This record gives sequence, structure tokens and C-alpha cells, in this order.
Amino acid sequence: MADKQVLVDVHSSLAQITARDWDACAFSGDPFISHRFLKALEDSGSVGPGSGWQPQYLTATLEDQVIACAPLYAKSNSMGEYIFDHNWAHAYERAGGRYYPKLQIAVPFTPVTGHRLLVRPGFETMGQAALVQGAVQLADKNGLSSLHITFCTEDEARAGVQMGLMKRVSQQFHWFNHGYADFDGFLATLASRKRKNIRKERRIAQGFGGEIIRLTGDQIRPEHWDAFWKFYRDTGARKWGTPYLTREFFDRAQENLRDDILLILAMREGRAIAGALNFIGSSALYGRYWGCIEDHPCLHFELCYYQAIDYAIERGLARVEAGAQGEHKLARGYLPVSTHSLHWVADPGFAAAIAEYLEAERAAVEEDIEVLTGYGPFRKANVEEQQ
Repeated sequence: MADKQVLVDVHSSLAQITARDWDACAFSGDPFISHRFLKALEDSGSVGPGSGWQPQYLTATLEDQVIACAPLYAKSNSMGEYIFDHNWAHAYERAGGRYYPKLQIAVPFTPVTGHRLLVRPGFETMGQAALVQGAVQLADKNGLSSLHITFCTEDEARAGVQMGLMKRVSQQFHWFNHGYADFDGFLATLASRKRKNIRKERRIAQGFGGEIIRLTGDQIRPEHWDAFWKFYRDTGARKWGTPYLTREFFDRAQENLRDDILLILAMREGRAIAGALNFIGSSALYGRYWGCIEDHPCLHFELCYYQAIDYAIERGLARVEAGAQGEHKLARGYLPVSTHSLHWVADPGFAAAIAEYLEAERAAVEEDIEVLTGYGPFRKANVEEQQ
């Protein structure tokens, strides 16, 4: 097969790639890299003109068969990425360069680790190499500053380094299911003071004067999305200025993604007053968005963290990923883990400076993870088991 030529093509719309071809490469059970999720972003206008994310999807074809693909975007800013490179952009432009546009292989607005170089089984090495070479050539041909592959898997990070890309390590907090029978089984592994604190927080949260419901699939109705849009818009306005997702995205989610979604709502006097949106993977629950129209003590912790743990235990999911940042998650049973990204920078001098910075940053992140793990809520006898 070595003498066969792999052709890499660029597509301005996911409509130009069949769901069958895309999902044959994105086969991992991760909802965020599925054709249906990425197309919902595009069809709803959450990505595309004016969003800062211009689709440039890649496919690699061998003898008329798509063997690999990648969610590639031309970025006109660094918003919605969660692997922050604002300082790089400022330094690049102070030196007289033009940092934007850049290229990004990522799932927009989604700080979730997963495959980014999507490859049909049996074509791993060939497919990954074709996608990386194609993306670098696209950046170089158009005089772009850089290529970034964010929240890739650790295996992809190793492969990327072998292909000459620079590796970056960052940190998140995840909860791990060690075969707990129920929430009390999880609590039994915690130090007494932490266990009591979580029980207190749950008791306070559940006393908000209403009920907490979990909805998925056909249980989710249009009125639930109307309520959640209010939560999301309020949170988005406070965090980012302008919400990343459009209202239409939630309609598309209802049409094509509802079986991938767990919506947790706090209901009081017949209306939703707070909610958390999660996506369901084959082995993990992914917490994505939270919002409220009434403030109640500890309700955020209950809807975003404890209800997610309950659901993961009930469904036998291996972990809960509760999004970016947040050392406050540590006291609630979420442990620090490393995340990975890959970077290519056109300017050799700037690339050398970034490589030096990344080496120091990796050491600092690794030390931070070790220290934070030691401060975790688990009884000392359980610490190694939880890692």
C-alpha cells in the first residue's frame, strides 16, 4: 500500500462529507466528534461566518475511500478554545507578525479530550500523517502563523511529537468511577470531613423548594430548551460577552442529538430555575453548561457535580468530565488530570521560544497535578486507587 497516493482535500462545509464516511473514522463513541454534533454547530450558525470559526474540514482519501478526517477551522481569534494562546498572539504581533488567522483542529467550544485526527481502523499511521501534513501545508501555503490541535488524546500527542509538532500539557478535573454501587459507596472512600461537607451541600441544595429532574432523549421537550437557553445566555453573557452557541443549536440538538444529552433541571413552582447540560459518551458523562435565573446555595454543586456522579454510577460510566478549570472541584471528588495539545508555528524563532516555554510549563503542570492530588478529599488509603 506504500505506493498508493493519499489525497487530502479541504471542505468548507460538513455537508460535502457524508455522515457515513465521517463517522467511520470517528468511531470512538465520543459524541463531540460525530458528524451530527459538528453539523449541528455549522447548521445553527454557531460556527461559520462571523463566529471566528470558519470550517476547513479535512479528508484523506485512498483509492476512493475516506481513511481519515479532521475538524479543522480557520480562526480569526482565540475564543472558545480553552487552551489559551492569547499571550502567544500578543507577542507574535508585537514582533511585527500577524497571528490571525490561524488553523485549529478542535471541537469548537468544547474542552473535552478526544480524537482529533479521526482515522478509519487499519489506517492509523497513514491517516494521521496525511492529516497533519495536509494541515501544515495548508497553513504554509496561505502564509498562516500556526496550526493547533487541542484536547487531542495522549496517543495523538505522542504521534504528533514524532511528526515534529510541539506538545503542550494542561490540566482539568475528572471524577472516576471505581465500581461504586451508589453515591454512598463513593462517599465511603472520602475523608470524614469531606464526606460530611458533601452531604451538607447536597442537603442544602435539595432544600431549595422544588424538585430536581433528569431528562434525556424524547423526555426533553421544546419548553425545556426555552428555559435552558435563558440559563445559557445569562452565563455566556457574563463569561464571554456573547454566548458561543446560537439558539438554533438547541433546536438542532433536539432533532439530532437528544439521545446524547442529559439535561438536569431544578424545577420550582412549575418552572425551571436552574439547569445543567451534559453529553453522554460511551464511557463518560461530559458536563458542558450550567445556568440559573434564581440563586440558591449549593445548587450549582448539586446539578453540575453530584447529580452527574449519581448518573454515572447508575449507568456504569467510567468517569465524569466537568469541563475546564475549577480547583473547587477537588473537594468534591474530582481529581486533576493532564490534557494534551499539539502546535506548529511557522516562524522558526518564535517556535523555538514557544518550545522552551512549553517544556517549563509541562514540568509545572505535572508538579501541580501531583500536589493537588495529595490535597484531594479521599482517605489516604484510597489515594492511589483513585488515580
